[in-house]
Amino acid sequence: MGNEINHQVRLAARPAGTPAPEVWQHVTGPVPEPGPGRFIVRVSHLSLDPAMRGWINEGGSYAPPVELGSVMRALGLGRVVASEHPDYAVGDTVTGFVGVQDYVETDGTGLRKVTPAEGVPTERYLALLGMTGLTAYFGLFDVGAVAEGDTVVVSGAAGAVGSVVGQLARIAGARVIGIAGGPEKTGWVTGELGFDAAIDYRSEDVSARLAELAPDGVNVYFDNVGGEILEAVLDRLAMHARIVLCGAISQYNAEGGMAGPRNYMNLLVYRSRMEGFLVGDYAARWGEAVEKLAGWLAEGRLHSREDVVDGTVDDFPETFLRLFRGENTGKLVLRLRSE
Repeated sequence: MGNEINHQVRLAARPAGTPAPEVWQHVTGPVPEPGPGRFIVRVSHLSLDPAMRGWINEGGSYAPPVELGSVMRALGLGRVVASEHPDYAVGDTVTGFVGVQDYVETDGTGLRKVTPAEGVPTERYLALLGMTGLTAYFGLFDVGAVAEGDTVVVSGAAGAVGSVVGQLARIAGARVIGIAGGPEKTGWVTGELGFDAAIDYRSEDVSARLAELAPDGVNVYFDNVGGEILEAVLDRLAMHARIVLCGAISQYNAEGGMAGPRNYMNLLVYRSRMEGFLVGDYAARWGEAVEKLAGWLAEGRLHSREDVVDGTVDDFPETFLRLFRGENTGKLVLRLRSE
């Protein structure tokens, strides 16, 4: 690969609370030539997701933790720049697990080819047309079993997944209430995205507003936040409600451990269920979902906002923290500048 330099961010230490700069190690090195059956991807975009915080904790979860000294795990998108692989040619665009680095040498495991459509921003394949859209689709339709006439509540409604969930619920004929932080975000979800109502958790009493907006209870709750907001919704369940556990960003940096809902027995009282899921469980149906999402997008029934930060690999640690400060609207993406 000539004189190209590969910049990487590796995990140096397990964080306690919010990841501090010393959690990360910045490393540079040469870009290798691809071996037989392998190829090199020049990474152009990195997906920044709340789930990444769980990946750097000690102990396994649905995925093994990132090992100390290893390149930080990350979804991303890039272009093949050298190949000794029969199925990947120079110029192909791929997406999947690339890691926080400029270049990745790979056999293609965890990657898939995409063909960007004319006029569609490349970063959208990490957002509505990528894992974000797939997560919203299967979480709402399969786990949440949304139906016409349901009252659906979405936390993190101005975030990557939540903003898509609310729009899909509207397409399904449901009434949608979003929970987000600040007037700009609540205005966006009730304006461009078409939510029926929004609650500003920073300035409003969530429990009181839910009582006003959902007097007959909540049929589907799509939870991206956990904590106190989860408890507030559990107090407003309709009979046979479905709670979709997608994330709990309010708890990821808690130094005393995650706090569970104190009122979980409402699940029994209202004969409701609370279920977690992973988008990978539906891999066999990803094509179905992308086709429908792309169709609704083309029809103008779905909107996608990518919160793109231009920078380098070394900007990853600080950009990542925007998620936990609530500074992003829509899908947070780090677009890598070429050196």
